[in-house]
Amino acid sequence: MTTYDSPRIFDGALRTEGRTFAVIVSRFNQTVTDRLLDGALQCFRKNGVDIPRSVEVFFCPGAYELPQVAAHVTAQKRYSAVVCLGAVVRGETPHFDFICQECARGIGDVARQRGVPVMFGVLTTDTFEQAMERAGGSVGNKGYDAALGAVQMADLFAQTSL
Repeated sequence: MTTYDSPRIFDGALRTEGRTFAVIVSRFNQTVTDRLLDGALQCFRKNGVDIPRSVEVFFCPGAYELPQVAAHVTAQKRYSAVVCLGAVVRGETPHFDFICQECARGIGDVARQRGVPVMFGVLTTDTFEQAMERAGGSVGNKGYDAALGAVQMADLFAQTSL
């Protein structure tokens, strides 16, 4: 491709200077969500985020409340990106399905409506063991992954701001 017909390319990089992040953590299944939070903070630290100045953590009762808190913090226009962390483990009733569906839809709605990247770091697993594997176990740490996505999306949005 020649220079004159090359498109402008926008790609979120790992630039964190001047960026601020909110991390919203569900207290339900706290053994898991504490590990997701540790992963998110590890990612921010590894990528040069000044955690005491640039990261604020909000705790809420459960995954169902994550979208409510995300809507509240994005309305403040103080954050470059928001990370939602939670863990919903299937039980014996349909409650799991309702919580997962509303949590995912609510977080997605906030992300589309507020103009701020909102990352979905909510585990939806069949067993507690599967959740632990995804919170720093054999499958990695989805909290780390969500924070990495937040860093990249914050940079992408900054590049394309008017």
